[in-house]
Amino acid sequence: MNFDGIFTPAITPLSVDGQIDYSAFDEVIEYLVESNVNGIIVGGSTGEYYAHTALERLAIAERAKAVLNGRLPLVIGTGGIRTEDCVYFAAHAKGLKADALLVGSPPYALPTQKEIAAHVLAVDKAAGLPIMLYNYPARMGVSMGDEFFDAVAQCKNIVAIKESSGEMNRLHRLAHAHPSIQLSCGWDDQALEFFAWGARSWVCAGSNFVPREHVALYHACVIEKDFLKGRRIMSAMLPLMDVLERGKFVQTIKYGSELSGLRAGNVRSPLQPLNEFEKQALSDVIRTLKENVSQIVGDV
Repeated sequence: MNFDGIFTPAITPLSVDGQIDYSAFDEVIEYLVESNVNGIIVGGSTGEYYAHTALERLAIAERAKAVLNGRLPLVIGTGGIRTEDCVYFAAHAKGLKADALLVGSPPYALPTQKEIAAHVLAVDKAAGLPIMLYNYPARMGVSMGDEFFDAVAQCKNIVAIKESSGEMNRLHRLAHAHPSIQLSCGWDDQALEFFAWGARSWVCAGSNFVPREHVALYHACVIEKDFLKGRRIMSAMLPLMDVLERGKFVQTIKYGSELSGLRAGNVRSPLQPLNEFEKQALSDVIRTLKENVSQIVGDV
């Protein structure tokens, strides 16, 4: 499994009564395919997996598999507190013939490094699919450290890591110590630094609604190796990244998708939608971003 390119953690649209809107979900998948992203992730935090029942998570994975029909790689998130639940989702992904799994540390439980390793290895045993690890200590409460990597060193299915610690030194150390594990940017305002360290992958929620601009940065840095152009695109994208880091992350992604013509709907409790001021601010940022990136790409 190759994780090169832009992998979009897809939103899960909701109807006015708060139920999953599967026809709108189909439109999201089609929009991303048409926008030339390189892969789709479902069952991630951007998709609000934590607010879904187990049956809903299975249904979303099945729907994504059917709509994609092999046109793009499908990565299925296995997140959960109990290892047994994560194994269950992994086994279902295997049955769907998904392309890969996204596997993080169980949140809230605060497992040790060896316990995180045992968790990941149990998920791997259930599916035997390529694995993108997900290191996000701000959400999980723990980080995947050296002891963890030592414990999983023999697992051939671990092929990539979405590194979301936000710690630049961590990026440096991963690139140096684990060159066989493909780096994927999981901290948006560090995308340029990831690409400079040789990363060829970016898991970016913003690509739900400005996919072409994310693809443009990837192409500039990874395909064209034009970091001068890449810095200009990155500079144009920073205001959006600032907005995403202020809170209301999923709400912002969903409203951005609405501005792109998709039927995203609201978010599930305890989250609440953006207010009118926040909506207008996001609209202004997106408009300026698109104009600036268009000029940069057109200049070359």
